[in-house]
Amino acid sequence: MARTALILTSATAVAFSLTACGGTGSDSSDGKTVTVYSADGVGDWYKTQFAKFKDQTGISVNLVEAGSGEVVNRVEKEQSNPQADVIVTLPPFMQKAAKSNLLQASGVDTAAFAAADKDAAGNWVTLAGNYLCFIANPTVEAAKVTWDDLLEPDYKGKIQYSTPGQAGDGTAVLILLQQLYGKQGALDYLGKLQANNVGPSSSTGKLQAKVDKGEILVANGDVQMNLATIKEKGSKFNVFFPAATDGKQSTVALPYLMGLAKGAPHSDAGKKLMTYLLSADAQKTLTDAMAVSARTDLKDAAAPAGGAISPAALVRNVDVVHPDWTAVLDSLDTDVAAYQKATGS
Repeated sequence: MARTALILTSATAVAFSLTACGGTGSDSSDGKTVTVYSADGVGDWYKTQFAKFKDQTGISVNLVEAGSGEVVNRVEKEQSNPQADVIVTLPPFMQKAAKSNLLQASGVDTAAFAAADKDAAGNWVTLAGNYLCFIANPTVEAAKVTWDDLLEPDYKGKIQYSTPGQAGDGTAVLILLQQLYGKQGALDYLGKLQANNVGPSSSTGKLQAKVDKGEILVANGDVQMNLATIKEKGSKFNVFFPAATDGKQSTVALPYLMGLAKGAPHSDAGKKLMTYLLSADAQKTLTDAMAVSARTDLKDAAAPAGGAISPAALVRNVDVVHPDWTAVLDSLDTDVAAYQKATGS
Protein backbone atom coordinates (compact mmCIF):
# COMPACT_ATOMS: atom_id res chain seq x y z
CA MET A 1 0.00 0.00 0.00
CA ALA A 2 1.29 3.44 -0.90
CA ARG A 3 2.02 5.74 1.98
CA THR A 4 0.67 8.96 0.52
CA ALA A 5 0.10 11.54 3.26
CA LEU A 6 0.96 8.99 5.92
CA ILE A 7 4.74 9.26 5.97
CA LEU A 8 6.10 10.42 9.30
CA THR A 9 8.59 13.21 8.76
CA SER A 10 11.65 13.59 10.90
CA ALA A 11 10.19 16.78 12.37
CA THR A 12 7.09 14.95 13.48
CA ALA A 13 9.16 12.13 14.91
CA VAL A 14 10.78 14.59 17.26
CA ALA A 15 7.32 15.53 18.53
CA PHE A 16 6.80 12.09 20.04
CA SER A 17 6.83 12.25 23.82
CA LEU A 18 8.53 9.45 25.71
CA THR A 19 7.66 9.05 29.36
CA ALA A 20 8.31 6.30 31.85
CA CYS A 21 5.20 5.23 33.70
CA GLY A 22 5.30 3.28 36.92
CA GLY A 23 9.02 3.87 37.34
CA THR A 24 12.08 4.73 35.35
CA GLY A 25 12.46 1.25 33.96
CA SER A 26 15.52 -0.92 33.94
CA ASP A 27 17.94 -2.16 31.35
CA SER A 28 16.02 -3.63 28.44
CA SER A 29 18.06 -6.82 28.50
CA ASP A 30 16.56 -7.94 31.82
CA GLY A 31 12.99 -8.07 30.53
CA LYS A 32 11.78 -5.62 33.18
CA THR A 33 10.71 -2.94 30.72
CA VAL A 34 7.99 -2.88 28.08
CA THR A 35 7.42 -0.08 25.56
CA VAL A 36 3.96 0.99 24.42
CA TYR A 37 3.37 3.19 21.37
CA SER A 38 -0.12 4.62 21.75
CA ALA A 39 -2.52 7.09 20.22
CA ASP A 40 -3.00 9.90 22.71
CA GLY A 41 -6.13 10.25 24.82
CA VAL A 42 -5.93 7.67 27.60
CA GLY A 43 -2.70 8.80 29.23
CA ASP A 44 -4.11 9.26 32.72
CA TRP A 45 -5.74 5.82 32.67
CA TYR A 46 -2.43 4.36 31.57
CA LYS A 47 -0.57 5.96 34.47
CA THR A 48 -2.78 4.25 37.02
CA GLN A 49 -2.84 0.90 35.26
CA PHE A 50 0.88 0.84 34.47
CA ALA A 51 1.69 1.56 38.11
CA LYS A 52 -0.50 -1.36 39.22
CA PHE A 53 1.09 -3.56 36.56
CA LYS A 54 4.57 -2.73 37.84
CA ASP A 55 3.51 -3.50 41.41
CA GLN A 56 2.27 -6.92 40.30
CA THR A 57 5.05 -7.87 37.89
CA GLY A 58 8.04 -5.62 38.53
CA ILE A 59 7.88 -4.57 34.87
CA SER A 60 8.07 -0.83 34.10
CA VAL A 61 6.21 0.62 31.12
CA ASN A 62 7.65 3.23 28.77
CA LEU A 63 4.86 5.11 27.02
CA VAL A 64 5.20 6.90 23.68
CA GLU A 65 2.11 8.92 22.70
CA ALA A 66 1.31 10.52 19.34
CA GLY A 67 -1.38 10.79 16.69
CA SER A 68 -2.90 7.51 15.52
CA GLY A 69 -1.25 7.50 12.11
CA GLU A 70 2.08 8.67 13.47
CA VAL A 71 2.21 5.70 15.84
CA VAL A 72 2.05 3.20 13.00
CA ASN A 73 4.42 5.16 10.78
CA ARG A 74 7.06 5.22 13.49
CA VAL A 75 6.78 1.46 13.99
CA GLU A 76 7.21 1.04 10.25
CA LYS A 77 10.29 3.27 10.16
CA GLU A 78 11.87 1.29 13.00
CA GLN A 79 11.45 -2.17 11.49
CA SER A 80 15.21 -2.62 11.12
CA ASN A 81 15.55 -1.96 14.86
CA PRO A 82 12.15 -2.44 16.55
CA GLN A 83 11.51 -0.40 19.70
CA ALA A 84 7.79 -0.91 20.38
CA ASP A 85 6.39 -3.96 22.13
CA VAL A 86 2.70 -3.05 22.26
CA ILE A 87 0.81 -0.81 19.82
CA VAL A 88 -2.44 0.98 20.65
CA THR A 89 -4.08 3.05 17.95
CA LEU A 90 -7.39 3.78 16.26
CA PRO A 91 -8.82 2.34 13.05
CA PRO A 92 -8.00 2.29 10.21
CA PHE A 93 -4.40 2.60 11.34
CA MET A 94 -4.35 -0.68 13.25
CA GLN A 95 -5.67 -2.36 10.11
CA LYS A 96 -2.87 -0.60 8.21
CA ALA A 97 -0.35 -2.00 10.68
CA ALA A 98 -1.72 -5.51 10.19
CA LYS A 99 -1.71 -5.16 6.40
CA SER A 100 1.87 -3.84 6.52
CA ASN A 101 2.94 -6.88 8.57
CA LEU A 102 3.84 -4.75 11.60
CA LEU A 103 1.93 -6.96 14.06
CA GLN A 104 2.14 -10.52 15.30
CA ALA A 105 -0.51 -12.71 16.89
CA SER A 106 -0.20 -12.17 20.63
CA GLY A 107 -1.82 -15.39 21.80
CA VAL A 108 -3.41 -13.57 24.75
CA ASP A 109 -6.82 -14.74 25.93
CA THR A 110 -9.54 -12.67 24.21
CA ALA A 111 -12.43 -15.07 24.81
CA ALA A 112 -14.33 -12.35 26.70
CA PHE A 113 -14.41 -10.16 23.57
CA ALA A 114 -16.93 -10.57 20.76
CA ALA A 115 -15.69 -11.47 17.29
CA ALA A 116 -16.50 -7.98 16.02
CA ASP A 117 -14.16 -6.50 18.63
CA LYS A 118 -11.02 -8.43 17.69
CA ASP A 119 -9.02 -9.53 14.68
CA ALA A 120 -9.74 -13.05 13.46
CA ALA A 121 -5.99 -13.63 13.02
CA GLY A 122 -5.26 -12.53 16.58
CA ASN A 123 -3.35 -9.40 15.60
CA TRP A 124 -5.42 -6.92 17.61
CA VAL A 125 -8.26 -6.60 20.09
CA THR A 126 -10.39 -3.70 21.30
CA LEU A 127 -8.82 -2.10 24.37
CA ALA A 128 -11.50 0.57 24.86
CA GLY A 129 -14.66 1.62 23.04
CA ASN A 130 -14.90 5.21 21.84
CA TYR A 131 -16.72 7.57 19.43
CA LEU A 132 -15.97 10.59 17.24
CA CYS A 133 -17.33 13.91 18.52
CA PHE A 134 -16.74 17.65 18.36
CA ILE A 135 -16.04 20.15 21.12
CA ALA A 136 -17.07 23.79 21.37
CA ASN A 137 -16.07 26.74 23.49
CA PRO A 138 -18.80 27.63 26.05
CA THR A 139 -19.64 30.77 24.04
CA VAL A 140 -21.06 28.49 21.33
CA GLU A 141 -24.57 27.05 21.72
CA ALA A 142 -23.20 23.62 20.82
CA ALA A 143 -26.42 21.62 21.10
CA LYS A 144 -27.91 23.50 18.14
CA VAL A 145 -24.88 23.51 15.83
CA THR A 146 -25.38 21.91 12.41
CA TRP A 147 -22.82 20.96 9.79
CA ASP A 148 -24.03 23.91 7.69
CA ASP A 149 -23.52 26.30 10.62
CA LEU A 150 -19.82 25.47 10.65
CA LEU A 151 -19.52 26.93 7.14
CA GLU A 152 -20.75 30.37 8.27
CA PRO A 153 -18.31 33.34 8.21
CA ASP A 154 -18.66 33.70 12.00
CA TYR A 155 -16.37 30.67 12.31
CA LYS A 156 -13.62 31.96 10.03
CA GLY A 157 -10.28 31.15 11.66
CA LYS A 158 -12.11 29.59 14.60
CA ILE A 159 -12.35 25.93 13.53
CA GLN A 160 -9.62 23.31 13.50
CA TYR A 161 -9.77 19.56 13.04
CA SER A 162 -7.02 16.97 13.06
CA THR A 163 -5.71 15.94 9.69
CA PRO A 164 -7.28 12.96 7.88
CA GLY A 165 -4.62 10.35 7.19
CA GLN A 166 -2.53 11.40 10.19
CA ALA A 167 -4.95 11.34 13.13
CA GLY A 168 -7.62 8.73 13.77
CA ASP A 169 -10.18 11.33 14.84
CA GLY A 170 -9.42 13.42 11.76
CA THR A 171 -9.77 10.42 9.49
CA ALA A 172 -13.09 9.67 11.20
CA VAL A 173 -14.35 13.16 10.28
CA LEU A 174 -13.73 12.38 6.61
CA ILE A 175 -15.35 8.94 6.94
CA LEU A 176 -18.44 10.30 8.71
CA LEU A 177 -18.93 13.00 6.09
CA GLN A 178 -18.61 10.34 3.38
CA GLN A 179 -21.40 8.42 5.10
CA LEU A 180 -23.58 11.54 5.27
CA TYR A 181 -22.88 13.13 1.88
CA GLY A 182 -21.10 10.52 -0.24
CA LYS A 183 -17.42 10.74 -1.15
CA GLN A 184 -17.69 13.71 -3.50
CA GLY A 185 -20.14 15.47 -1.21
CA ALA A 186 -17.71 15.08 1.68
CA LEU A 187 -14.92 16.63 -0.38
CA ASP A 188 -17.20 19.49 -1.43
CA TYR A 189 -18.12 20.16 2.19
CA LEU A 190 -14.53 20.05 3.47
CA GLY A 191 -13.46 22.27 0.59
CA LYS A 192 -15.95 24.90 1.80
CA LEU A 193 -14.99 24.36 5.45
CA GLN A 194 -11.37 25.09 4.59
CA ALA A 195 -12.22 28.81 4.51
CA ASN A 196 -12.80 28.62 8.27
CA ASN A 197 -10.13 26.04 9.13
CA VAL A 198 -7.06 27.26 11.04
CA GLY A 199 -4.83 24.60 9.51
CA PRO A 200 -3.59 21.02 9.85
CA SER A 201 -2.99 19.23 13.15
CA SER A 202 -1.47 15.76 13.50
CA SER A 203 -2.84 15.38 17.04
CA THR A 204 -6.46 15.80 18.09
CA GLY A 205 -5.61 16.05 21.78
CA LYS A 206 -3.69 19.28 21.31
CA LEU A 207 -6.84 21.04 20.09
CA GLN A 208 -8.60 20.77 23.44
CA ALA A 209 -6.66 23.56 25.17
CA LYS A 210 -7.15 25.85 22.17
CA VAL A 211 -10.93 25.44 22.36
CA ASP A 212 -10.94 25.83 26.13
CA LYS A 213 -8.98 29.09 25.92
CA GLY A 214 -11.13 30.44 23.09
CA GLU A 215 -8.27 30.53 20.59
CA ILE A 216 -10.64 28.54 18.38
CA LEU A 217 -14.34 27.87 18.89
CA VAL A 218 -14.80 24.36 17.49
CA ALA A 219 -12.59 21.30 17.03
CA ASN A 220 -13.04 17.60 16.49
CA GLY A 221 -12.31 15.09 19.21
CA ASP A 222 -13.45 11.80 20.62
CA VAL A 223 -15.84 11.12 23.45
CA GLN A 224 -13.40 9.33 25.75
CA MET A 225 -10.60 11.85 25.49
CA ASN A 226 -12.83 14.90 25.76
CA LEU A 227 -14.96 13.68 28.67
CA ALA A 228 -11.83 12.57 30.51
CA THR A 229 -10.25 16.00 30.04
CA ILE A 230 -13.39 17.69 31.37
CA LYS A 231 -13.36 15.39 34.39
CA GLU A 232 -9.65 15.39 35.14
CA LYS A 233 -8.58 18.90 34.14
CA GLY A 234 -11.79 20.87 34.58
CA SER A 235 -12.00 21.92 30.93
CA LYS A 236 -15.06 24.01 30.14
CA PHE A 237 -15.66 23.06 26.51
CA ASN A 238 -18.83 21.19 25.56
CA VAL A 239 -19.03 17.91 23.67
CA PHE A 240 -21.48 17.80 20.76
CA PHE A 241 -22.38 16.11 17.49
CA PRO A 242 -23.15 18.41 14.53
CA ALA A 243 -26.63 17.82 13.15
CA ALA A 244 -27.71 17.38 9.55
CA THR A 245 -30.41 19.64 8.09
CA ASP A 246 -33.06 17.22 9.35
CA GLY A 247 -31.70 17.51 12.89
CA LYS A 248 -30.22 14.00 12.92
CA GLN A 249 -26.91 13.62 14.74
CA SER A 250 -24.37 10.97 13.73
CA THR A 251 -20.99 9.70 14.85
CA VAL A 252 -18.44 6.99 14.04
CA ALA A 253 -17.42 4.19 16.41
CA LEU A 254 -13.71 4.75 16.97
CA PRO A 255 -12.25 2.20 19.41
CA TYR A 256 -8.73 2.05 20.77
CA LEU A 257 -7.25 -1.18 19.37
CA MET A 258 -4.25 -2.99 20.87
CA GLY A 259 -1.77 -5.39 19.30
CA LEU A 260 1.67 -6.92 19.79
CA ALA A 261 4.35 -5.41 17.57
CA LYS A 262 6.22 -7.68 15.18
CA GLY A 263 9.79 -8.07 16.39
CA ALA A 264 8.86 -6.73 19.82
CA PRO A 265 12.12 -6.68 21.83
CA HIS A 266 10.22 -7.64 25.00
CA SER A 267 7.38 -9.72 23.60
CA ASP A 268 6.82 -11.75 26.77
CA ALA A 269 6.51 -8.59 28.85
CA GLY A 270 4.27 -7.13 26.16
CA LYS A 271 1.95 -10.13 26.32
CA LYS A 272 1.80 -9.85 30.10
CA LEU A 273 0.84 -6.18 29.83
CA MET A 274 -1.82 -6.91 27.21
CA THR A 275 -3.27 -9.67 29.38
CA TYR A 276 -3.38 -7.30 32.34
CA LEU A 277 -5.03 -4.43 30.42
CA LEU A 278 -7.68 -6.79 29.02
CA SER A 279 -8.47 -8.30 32.42
CA ALA A 280 -11.86 -7.64 34.00
CA ASP A 281 -10.22 -5.76 36.86
CA ALA A 282 -8.47 -3.30 34.55
CA GLN A 283 -11.37 -3.05 32.10
CA LYS A 284 -13.81 -2.17 34.90
CA THR A 285 -11.89 1.05 35.45
CA LEU A 286 -12.48 2.24 31.87
CA THR A 287 -15.74 3.86 32.99
CA ASP A 288 -13.73 6.20 35.20
CA ALA A 289 -11.59 7.01 32.15
CA MET A 290 -14.79 7.80 30.19
CA ALA A 291 -14.31 4.84 27.88
CA VAL A 292 -16.36 1.69 27.27
CA SER A 293 -15.14 -1.85 27.80
CA ALA A 294 -15.75 -4.29 24.95
CA ARG A 295 -15.71 -7.27 27.32
CA THR A 296 -18.99 -9.14 27.01
CA ASP A 297 -19.13 -9.64 30.78
CA LEU A 298 -18.88 -5.90 31.45
CA LYS A 299 -21.64 -4.62 29.18
CA ASP A 300 -23.60 -3.45 32.23
CA ALA A 301 -20.68 -1.80 33.99
CA ALA A 302 -21.55 1.00 36.39
CA ALA A 303 -21.60 4.61 35.19
CA PRO A 304 -18.65 6.89 36.02
CA ALA A 305 -18.36 8.01 39.63
CA GLY A 306 -19.23 11.53 40.72
CA GLY A 307 -22.30 11.92 38.54
CA ALA A 308 -20.32 12.45 35.34
CA ILE A 309 -22.11 11.68 32.09
CA SER A 310 -21.19 8.33 30.57
CA PRO A 311 -20.12 7.84 26.94
CA ALA A 312 -23.08 5.50 26.44
CA ALA A 313 -25.51 8.17 27.66
CA LEU A 314 -23.92 10.80 25.45
CA VAL A 315 -24.45 8.81 22.24
CA ARG A 316 -27.82 7.33 23.22
CA ASN A 317 -29.78 9.38 20.67
CA VAL A 318 -26.99 9.63 18.13
CA ASP A 319 -26.76 7.40 15.06
CA VAL A 320 -23.54 5.39 15.46
CA VAL A 321 -21.86 4.37 12.20
CA HIS A 322 -19.68 1.23 12.23
CA PRO A 323 -17.52 1.45 9.09
CA ASP A 324 -15.94 -1.48 7.30
CA TRP A 325 -12.42 -0.46 8.28
CA THR A 326 -10.79 -2.85 5.82
CA ALA A 327 -12.67 -1.14 2.99
CA VAL A 328 -11.76 2.24 4.46
CA LEU A 329 -8.10 1.26 4.49
CA ASP A 330 -8.19 0.00 0.92
CA SER A 331 -9.25 3.43 -0.35
CA LEU A 332 -7.56 5.57 2.31
CA ASP A 333 -4.60 6.76 0.26
CA THR A 334 -6.86 7.71 -2.63
CA ASP A 335 -9.34 9.40 -0.31
CA VAL A 336 -6.62 11.35 1.51
CA ALA A 337 -5.08 12.48 -1.77
CA ALA A 338 -8.52 13.64 -2.93
CA TYR A 339 -9.00 15.42 0.39
CA GLN A 340 -5.68 17.23 0.04
CA LYS A 341 -6.60 18.35 -3.46
CA ALA A 342 -10.06 19.52 -2.41
CA THR A 343 -8.73 21.52 0.55
CA GLY A 344 -5.45 22.67 -0.98
CA SER A 345 -3.60 21.21 1.98
